[in-house]
Amino acid sequence: MNRRGPGLLGTVARTAVVAGTASAVSGRVQQRQQQRWGAQEAAAQEEAVQQQTPPAQAAPPAPPADDIIDRLERLAELKKQGILTDAEFEAQKAKILAV
Repeated sequence: MNRRGPGLLGTVARTAVVAGTASAVSGRVQQRQQQRWGAQEAAAQEEAVQQQTPPAQAAPPAPPADDIIDRLERLAELKKQGILTDAEFEAQKAKILAV
């Protein structure tokens, strides 16, 4: 018997190996791309969220002491003129001093 090639069975086996290798490589490439794209998407979403959310701020700065004194003096004048009752004066004074 004189054989010229691997024969039908050998060709089928070689084709199966090549196809299996190509399929495995293709699957791995696809998996890597999905991971890469997923990471890029996650980074883009995180950046979008950060842009939408203003940075956290501490308590608002306290007004200057002169401003508080002026407001208390105006409040006292309103009470003195009879525009505010004692209870209203105390409530407003507590608000001013709480700042």
